[in-house]
Amino acid sequence: MNPTPKLQQLRFNMIEQQIRPWDVHDAGVLDLLDRIHREDYVPEAHRGLAFFDMEIPLDGATTPKEPGQCMLSPKVEARMLQDLHVQKHESVLEIGTGSGFMAALLADRAAKVLTLEIDPGLAAIAAQNLRRNGALNVEVRNVDGAVPLASGPTFDVIVLSGSVARIPQNLMSSLKIGGRLAAIVGEEPMMRANVMTRVSEGKWDVRQPWDTVAPRLLSFPEPSRFNF
Repeated sequence: MNPTPKLQQLRFNMIEQQIRPWDVHDAGVLDLLDRIHREDYVPEAHRGLAFFDMEIPLDGATTPKEPGQCMLSPKVEARMLQDLHVQKHESVLEIGTGSGFMAALLADRAAKVLTLEIDPGLAAIAAQNLRRNGALNVEVRNVDGAVPLASGPTFDVIVLSGSVARIPQNLMSSLKIGGRLAAIVGEEPMMRANVMTRVSEGKWDVRQPWDTVAPRLLSFPEPSRFNF
């Protein structure tokens, strides 16, 4: 279904007033955000918030609601896409599928996307959203992304669609040489985007290009609070 002129105007405003001012100038990323309709992945009850500069709660979770069950804000998704420079021949792993919107953006730029969602209800909704919107090169798995994949595959790009206290070594080792990983790392009140490139078998280059705060991905370990 074609979007109405009002939706198109809201999308234009989101790109020009939220995303560009956050140093997202990659024409391919901006075009992608115009073509992949965010509102198609927002729960019906919150669709009026689709273009707001905020995280959006996700309905349909099987487990009790937790802070990590939301869509990231549009500018954060856009900045992560820009920093990762995903190419058409590359394979992508996403952890934290949510409603499937970030997976849809990644799928448009990559050869294939494997996205992991811990909540079975959200995994089912995301798979339905992606199929309905033609993102056929995405596989949604209902598994805990904090647990290493049994087959030990490697990827060109890894995206954590939520924050973690630290990046697990198994994810770093799942990058191919030259592969990139993006994650929001730290604790409130300030977290930092970490963009990691694997430059050799035992070496990773890490940049921290911007700060933000994002809800936690579920099941990833937290640092001990005990002081001795």
